[in-house]
Amino acid sequence: MTSPHRLAAGALACLVLAAFATAPASAQQQAPTGPLQQAQQLDREADFARSRALYQAILDTVTDARARANVHRRLAMSYGFEGSCAKTIEFEEMVIAYWRTREAEEPQNAFYQQGEMANEAARVCIDADALDEAERMYRRGAELGNKEPEPRTHPASLWAYRLEHAQARLAARRGNAAEAQRHVAAARAALDGDAAMAKDQERYFPYLVGYVALYTEDLATAEAELSKATSLNENDPLMLALLGMTFEKQGKATEAKSLYTKAFEMARGHNPPAAFARRVLRQKLGM
Repeated sequence: MTSPHRLAAGALACLVLAAFATAPASAQQQAPTGPLQQAQQLDREADFARSRALYQAILDTVTDARARANVHRRLAMSYGFEGSCAKTIEFEEMVIAYWRTREAEEPQNAFYQQGEMANEAARVCIDADALDEAERMYRRGAELGNKEPEPRTHPASLWAYRLEHAQARLAARRGNAAEAQRHVAAARAALDGDAAMAKDQERYFPYLVGYVALYTEDLATAEAELSKATSLNENDPLMLALLGMTFEKQGKATEAKSLYTKAFEMARGHNPPAAFARRVLRQKLGM
């Protein structure tokens, strides 16, 4: 007798094959959009058994290396929604390995993507309270990104800013306010030293100041700076959730719940901010 599990896996495989069959020939080596989107939605709903089965069904049908790397990245983030730092790193390392194969053909992009994937894993790890692993992956991200050869399209100042930003947040989470402020100052200096880089990165600075203030119990500063951050980054549920956490610490339960609800509903992406908001706020809202 066929088990329900085998039946479900078979049905998923048929769904994936059907998506390929109806796709144009030129697109059939890419991961099918429909099943991949369905798997991501299942992650947002915390239905991980079904999402992982679907990801595996997709991998069973895809042979193109870049498409497989994309699915591995989605799997990494699937574990991010579950709060698993170790599994997120495991799958992000697979994506990094793919981009190593692209260093000769597209060196600027390949090294940047390696750094991005390491940082993405680090974001999941810091949100999951795995601070040592987060620090390791943030440092790895800067190291990989800075291997980009000339003519560089992503300056060293960008990776310096990102690493100082991360170290400030890590120090705050470890309760070291003085160290956190030193890294905040270094992040500010990196922005001030490269106006071109700062043009895109300045909007993340109030988030940094607010984050450090929240975790070092300077709640007035946290409220002011995270309010700025949410205005500058209107679609980021993490920043909205952090502002809600600030209100909760201030004893403003109604305001906090309102922001938690808004952030949870806003978390429709498949990235570290959405993973944090869905996982943490589901608990805070009693869902």
